[in-house]
This record gives sequence, structure tokens and C-alpha cells, in this order.
Amino acid sequence: MSIGRTEQILLADIGGTNARFAISRGDQSGPIDYVKVADFPTVREAIADVLARRSGAELPQRAVLAVAGPVTNNRCVMTNSPWVIDGNELQPALGFDSVHVLNDFEVVAWSLPALQPADLVPLGGQDGLPGEPLLVVGPGTGFGVSCLVQRHGARLAVVTEAGHATLPAENEREERVIASLRRRFGHVSIERGALSGSGLQSLYEALAEIDGAEVQHRDAASITKAALDGSCPISQATLEMFCAILGSVAGNLAVTFGARGGVYIAGGIVPRFPQFLAASAFRARFEAKGRFQDYLRSIPTRLVTKPDASFVGLKMFADHNPD
Repeated sequence: MSIGRTEQILLADIGGTNARFAISRGDQSGPIDYVKVADFPTVREAIADVLARRSGAELPQRAVLAVAGPVTNNRCVMTNSPWVIDGNELQPALGFDSVHVLNDFEVVAWSLPALQPADLVPLGGQDGLPGEPLLVVGPGTGFGVSCLVQRHGARLAVVTEAGHATLPAENEREERVIASLRRRFGHVSIERGALSGSGLQSLYEALAEIDGAEVQHRDAASITKAALDGSCPISQATLEMFCAILGSVAGNLAVTFGARGGVYIAGGIVPRFPQFLAASAFRARFEAKGRFQDYLRSIPTRLVTKPDASFVGLKMFADHNPD
């Protein structure tokens, strides 16, 4: 089917607790409907309810769904909910011409070319090279990584499990932290050891241990709050190390993917402290790659602050994949 301005597409961003739906028509997207996953036994019933509330309006012909989980053969078994999102089953059941199921970070990667300066906080570097790969990394519940590659007019978002690679150390203090975490976990991954909500808590507990400090139990949100208001030195040291490690990991991934178009930071954690991140060792550690420092110095790093970037990415994917 060719894309026309009157074609309607159902866009969805589905997490473990909440799902958001919108209808795109041409260049415009309608209001977002919020649905609690627990209110519906299946995603099919949730979509049917959203469409039924459109009061007889023309139904969308296609659907593009972003899901917080791994996607195999257009299908995702949700980790934190009973929903199974299977595009090949939803298509005939709901009368769509096509249904695409995408990983949520794949969708964020698709959004990158369409993001505007108002959607971003610059974090150093020069202008990205046109047509070169765009990388997005995101600490949140986990650590997401995806890279948008453009060649000969075609675009592909590469989905990775980079968060489960081994956490690197850049100095003796980080080596001691990782040694503490290794005693606890065995393998210390980027996600589990540092760059996620649970990783931030792991850093905090490891730093308290190696410093011999008595600290109260804190989750990621309270660690961040105590770091920003200066009420807890260990929390502040934790957030500083988090930002430094984020810079090192982002730089590693930038050279891995050749992401000379730019590196973007997304996810649910870092947008809460843009000024702290900008003043941290993030950018210095991003560039600290020895003989390749000049290569990294030219790559821009930006923080994504647009709350509905996923819907931008869903629309970009739909426009580039019309069937």
C-alpha cells in the first residue's frame, strides 16, 4: 500500500504497566490515549477498546507498536506483564493491512533524525556528519542501545543487547567498585553494575562498602535526589561515577558503531539531571580514547528531553516502511 495523506496508522508505546496509543493521519498525530495494562487481559482487547472509543470514525489501516522487550519474528513476550504482542496474530484479528512490532529502543533510534533543537540538550562535540550512523543509549529500567544506519536511501535501526556486555573500569577506584560487585554478582554487566536504576543502586552500595561508610538504604530515585541536593556525599559520588561511566561506555559504543552522526542519551534517568551531567566527567570520558581522541572529539553528544520521542520514531518508521 502506498502512503497517502489520508491513510491512518495506529501508533502504540507499550510498557509493562502502561500503554499509550495514538492515531496518525498524514503528517498529523491525534491525542494520546493512556491504558493501564492490568485493565485488559490481552493487547488485542486493549487495542479494540481504544478503537471502539473513536465513535465510528474511520479505522486505521496499519499499526506500528513499540514494546519494552525483545522482539523475535514480529512477536514479543512482555517481561513485566502477561501480554504477548504478536503482530502476525493481531493483523487478521483486528483487520489491519499490516502490524509491525518493534523494540522500544529501536523506535527511539528511528526518532533521532526528526528531533529538533528544542528536544535536545547539547553535551559537547561538533556537528554530526550527514548520513553517518546515529547512536542512542539509555539508562532506565535497563540499559538500551540502538543505532540508526542509513545507506543508499534505506534506513535500518540495529537493536543490541549491549547493556549485558562487561562493565569497564577506567581507574583504580572503579576497579575496586567492580571487584565489590563481582563478589556479589559474578559477571558485572554495564546494566547491572552501573547504567540502570538497579545499577545506580549497585554503585551506591559498592561505594559505601569500599569507603567504609554507613549509609541508609536508598533506591535510584532517592540516590539521585540526595546527590542533587547535596545531603549525602556517597550519593553524590555515586551519581558522579554514573555519569563518568556513561561517558566511557557511550564513547566505546560510538567507536564500535562508527556513530559519527551523533550520540544521543535517552532513557528515564538522565533527563532528571541535565545540568549535573553537563558539569560531570561525562564528555571528558567520552573522548578519552587515546589515539582516537580526535575522532571522538568531533562527535556531538546530546540528551533527549522530548517526552514523546517514541511517537516520533513510530511515525518515522511507518513513513519509511509503507507495507
